[in-house]
Amino acid sequence: MKSSVAPSDPAAVSSLARALNLAPAVARILWARGYRDVPGARRFLAPSLDDLHDPYLLQGMTAAVERIQRAIEQNQPILLYGDYDVDGTSSVVILKKGIELLGGHVTFHVPHRLREGYGMRSDVVEDAASKGVKLIVSVDTGIRAGEVVRTASGLGIDVIVTDHHLPEAELPPALAVLNPNRRDCTYPEKNLCGAGVALKLIQALLAAHPKRDALVESFLKLAAIATVADVVPLTGENRVIVKRGLEGLRNVRNPGLRALLDVSDLADGISPSAGQIAFRVAPRINAAGRMASASDVIELFCTQDADRARAIAAQLHDLNKDRQQTEAEITKLCLDQIVTDDDVALVFAGEGWHRGVVGIVASRVVERYHRPVFVLGIENGTAQGSGRSIPAFHLLEALEQMPELFVKFGGHRQAAGLTIPADRVEEFRARFRAHAATILTTEDFIKTLDIDCEIDFREIDDASVAQIFSLAPFGFGNPAPLFVARNVEVVSCDVKNEKHVFVKLKGLRSQAKAWNFAERAAEFQPGARIDLVFCIEDDAYSAARGYAPWQIIMKDVRPAAAIAQAAG
Repeated sequence: MKSSVAPSDPAAVSSLARALNLAPAVARILWARGYRDVPGARRFLAPSLDDLHDPYLLQGMTAAVERIQRAIEQNQPILLYGDYDVDGTSSVVILKKGIELLGGHVTFHVPHRLREGYGMRSDVVEDAASKGVKLIVSVDTGIRAGEVVRTASGLGIDVIVTDHHLPEAELPPALAVLNPNRRDCTYPEKNLCGAGVALKLIQALLAAHPKRDALVESFLKLAAIATVADVVPLTGENRVIVKRGLEGLRNVRNPGLRALLDVSDLADGISPSAGQIAFRVAPRINAAGRMASASDVIELFCTQDADRARAIAAQLHDLNKDRQQTEAEITKLCLDQIVTDDDVALVFAGEGWHRGVVGIVASRVVERYHRPVFVLGIENGTAQGSGRSIPAFHLLEALEQMPELFVKFGGHRQAAGLTIPADRVEEFRARFRAHAATILTTEDFIKTLDIDCEIDFREIDDASVAQIFSLAPFGFGNPAPLFVARNVEVVSCDVKNEKHVFVKLKGLRSQAKAWNFAERAAEFQPGARIDLVFCIEDDAYSAARGYAPWQIIMKDVRPAAAIAQAAG
């Protein structure tokens, strides 16, 4: 594992700390992450609704708003065409509730993952036309559905595409295409998820509403969940959405959302963290689309019947247990296969592997091998699946080097999906690996700890830790800060459950912990001097017992001064 320490400017950091009344360590973190002027740092620490960009900066927004308003005025039914993951279902709910608030008549279609697969289909459009639909709004999908959009046009249906996935060279011939990644779109935030784009459309539609701000705040809750779940960077406008959305989840009146938080063991009156959303809430929402029907999620968030909401939430909880078992079985099958140094990119495929969990399995394999991975399930001669990547490798660009292999494909830099004839999987494996070999180097396979700043244990107390936590939500693009403490003396070391290491360090009032670190326990001999890389995490269990409400979590350790030499 490599380590690098961000450079610093002591004078500039001190000035920032004084101006914002921050602990020195917190100012060092902000400076290291590029928040170096007082107004920018203040916006980062306390974002407001005013920090959301003007939705009309999105190319096509005027045409989209005018068409939806006309549909509402003329009582035309609007079909929302979504996706089956957290981002897609959240997008459907945001637009459905928002348009209905304005008097619109809305129906929706969310594909069944196994029967229909990802993306828009012409047969669904034809069925909509037979029911009198004159407007379809796609959410979190549609940017590569040119043929389906043409089918709709031929049937007299206007289409508004709202999506965030990377487009092809030619946009679908829709009435409007809302996507910040359009080449001709100058929207400032390129990293919105699908629900983020849907939120911008609702923000524009509600511009003249007397309760605009309160309504936008209410939609931020679902948009925040989707933004975290879709693993887009938690910076810029996404940070505004997630920070304020999570704060709004402290008090939830929607029966379905409240029931979902309850089965996720998230109490009322407390704002969940991004990590709790990612590991407790999002998997339960995703379980519907992975293991059954994502339409249940739409019903969950739209019902006003508390009993029905609790029943659906319990069902999602049970489906998530099934998902975990299925995922574990396929992950083991992948990890049991031999991987060599020559396998710079990996493709795993298996007959009957549940396509609803292969994306999660791909993530697990990336965690183990730190290289690009696709995991495919094969059924009836067709392989379908998902890929996940490492920072140095762009998955969608890789697929675009071999488009003739696929029935369909799409995605973005870190995640992608594809459908391919089963008899071409071996060819895909070879070409994917060959392409990766031209881009990746040995250094790309080594995980790097990006350390924000050096810290002295004397700087760590309840007040400074509270300020560190104010930098949350933590996640992709805004990870929990990493610190290095140098020349620290080990007092004692205990191994718990033959796996975890608990270390008493001189100058630190509580024990430092390292999960699954037992094989390195010998490095914590009493009296040893070490350089320690660590983060600080919330610890509600400790707080409930009267101790500090936080804990030191060790990420790496080396003999004293080793990190300084490596950084130099």
